[in-house]
Amino acid sequence: MEVIFDESDVHCKPNALVGNFGWFLQGLLATLAFLCLIVKRFCEPKYDRRPWKVWFFDTSKQGMGSLLMHSANLFLAGQIAGDPCTWYMIHFLLDSSLGLLLIFFGIRFSQHIARVKNLESFNFGEYGKPESVRIWLIQCGLYMSLLCCVKIFITLLISLDIWQVITKFIMSPFTDPRTELTIVMLIIPLFINALMFWVTDDILMHRSRHRIGLLRRIKIQYHKVQQSGRLEDSAASDDEELLNIDETSTILRPSGVQGF
Repeated sequence: MEVIFDESDVHCKPNALVGNFGWFLQGLLATLAFLCLIVKRFCEPKYDRRPWKVWFFDTSKQGMGSLLMHSANLFLAGQIAGDPCTWYMIHFLLDSSLGLLLIFFGIRFSQHIARVKNLESFNFGEYGKPESVRIWLIQCGLYMSLLCCVKIFITLLISLDIWQVITKFIMSPFTDPRTELTIVMLIIPLFINALMFWVTDDILMHRSRHRIGLLRRIKIQYHKVQQSGRLEDSAASDDEELLNIDETSTILRPSGVQGF
């Protein structure tokens, strides 16, 4: 099915994404997303908080990956007929949903291969003692290669005709070019990127023995409370037993025997 685009429906011009206002929105979005990762570090438990160097190794991989995907989306959105802002949004939403899922399985698969083949450099989040720049570069290359494969798959998916139909109404409520650009480049990506960066950082960081899931923490806390209750019951039983012994000895004591 061939879809013919009406130029009057195109609110976002081809150069809008890389214009002065577009670059300003992209810089603001990158700053806010970076602050999200800093906040995440301080939300980690103090006993298991990553040193700044390890945190930089983890987040720099994600930063370079985001720059790669963002640049690819800017380029691809301008190569397709129609509203480039709409095409950028479609690419971004697929990257943040299907792409994130593929990245998760790709990293887990690479870690499985690392365990089987004893390739310690492929264990994401582990950089040796002391931390090695070489291992970090290997993991960066592996992560960027994985992102390239994901981007190729999503680009092939978007080549289906159904997406050309979706572009007709996905951003149709917005007619002002700057409003559409702000929504596409800042408002929607801000909330989705905050969540995506948080989740991706969890995927890329090393899962130490001390870092346990929420359900596991609840179970441990439950067992502690249960054990504490058992100890209190045991102490109460001992007190009752001593009290009974004392009462029994008082009853059995001869009436003529008086204490001094």
